[in-house]
Amino acid sequence: MIGLGWVNGMSMSSLLPFVGMVVALLTQSGSMVVIKVAMTDGINKYVMLVYSLALSCFMLLPVALLLHRSERPPLTFSALRSFFLLALFGSSAQIMAYVGIELSSPTLASAMLNLIPAFTFVLALIFRMEEVYWRHFSSQAKVIGTIVSITGAFVVIFYKGPPIFNTNLSDSSSILQFSPQSNWILGGLLCAVDSFLSSMWYIYQASVVKKYPAVIITVFFQVLFSTIQSAVFAFIAVRDPREWELKLDVGLIAILYQAICATVIRYILCTWCVQRAGPLFCAMFKPMGIIFTVFMSAIFLGDDFRLGSLIGAVIIVIGFYAVMWGKATEEKMVEREINNLESSCHNVPLLQNKV
Repeated sequence: MIGLGWVNGMSMSSLLPFVGMVVALLTQSGSMVVIKVAMTDGINKYVMLVYSLALSCFMLLPVALLLHRSERPPLTFSALRSFFLLALFGSSAQIMAYVGIELSSPTLASAMLNLIPAFTFVLALIFRMEEVYWRHFSSQAKVIGTIVSITGAFVVIFYKGPPIFNTNLSDSSSILQFSPQSNWILGGLLCAVDSFLSSMWYIYQASVVKKYPAVIITVFFQVLFSTIQSAVFAFIAVRDPREWELKLDVGLIAILYQAICATVIRYILCTWCVQRAGPLFCAMFKPMGIIFTVFMSAIFLGDDFRLGSLIGAVIIVIGFYAVMWGKATEEKMVEREINNLESSCHNVPLLQNKV
């Protein structure tokens, strides 16, 4: 009832970014599971990244040429430089995420993404894109909700607890997550670096879309430059030419999923949502990703759904709603102040005319 009341209280301008970020997170959670399955099947992670980005470029090219033709800003050197730097954040984050998922698991990688709200909040404060009024309950809710969400993510990581239900799959499926060769500490650190780079991507994305509001064009050049950057890195890291051969297997399915869902759809949704609602609003949705990933890992990887995952998910949802309530309350306060200011501006000339 509380969640429904909160959604009913949202305006359409807030509801659309909300739905967009939920869909983007679903595609990202599915991406982590697909990546883990494909890498376990033998495909090289860097090769998979390059092929998926290249395919995304070909998919975005006709759309980029057709849309925004009349209102397209000029492609200056400054804009291309911004796209290149934005792509550098994105491609570096993806490389870190791929390696981190290979060393650990999709659940751990998704949980570490909950560091993004903290990183983004600090960066937004540094760049004066967000303000905190400690005496306002709405600002306190945002800060406390962020901490609670991150706490819930760490509960999922460090407390497994007894299994609530078992997927009854073969034991080989559980090896995907609990392989003794997995370096969980290194994987977690790399996923943390991925979160920091993703926060930088959100912050810088907000400034880029203000200068260049054509979303599809911005996404296309991001993916184009990310493809070039990832290809240069992959050619250095992958020396065996046989690693680049494509086969009709899980790896090809992963490439198609990454290109269509995890790159094209997610990039467009995230860029549009950052443009409409700001980087902090979008980053605050990351705690929901752990819930999606836990369920997808249980279904597709055969991971047991345990009590710790349930407790952590409940804590994450509580923190999530606290943050969203604080954000929505601040937006209403700003709208109220703007309306009061406009009404006072309209009243002043009338008083002056009477005098």
